[in-house]
Amino acid sequence: QVHLVESGGGLVQAGGSLRLSCAAAGRTFSNYAMAWFRQAPGKEREFVASIIRSGGRTNYAESVKGRFIISRDNDRDTVYLQMNGLKPEDTAVYYCAAPRGSNSDYRRRDEYIYWGQGTQVTVSS
Repeated sequence: QVHLVESGGGLVQAGGSLRLSCAAAGRTFSNYAMAWFRQAPGKEREFVASIIRSGGRTNYAESVKGRFIISRDNDRDTVYLQMNGLKPEDTAVYYCAAPRGSNSDYRRRDEYIYWGQGTQVTVSS
């Protein structure tokens, strides 16, 4: 059973930064891609960023490119999301996600089937 626990959310002013962390357990972390999604009130969950097993390739939603950075530490079984230049429209619950298999395409949103409990990010204007 895959277990994901996010941390690092909070309240920040527009233009500020936050770093989210997600600790994973339950299988060999380095064998799997990882991703971040978010869900704003009244909206569907949307993809934010993903990263391959080694960390050597990443993929971002257009809305966060150039502002957010996804990274991972395979020795700590942890994936991160560094969020810079935050905007009020980034306000959402942010979820860490893991894919179904080690061969899952890290860019495919529907491959992500394991979810953390989420962490709230609120950006004030």
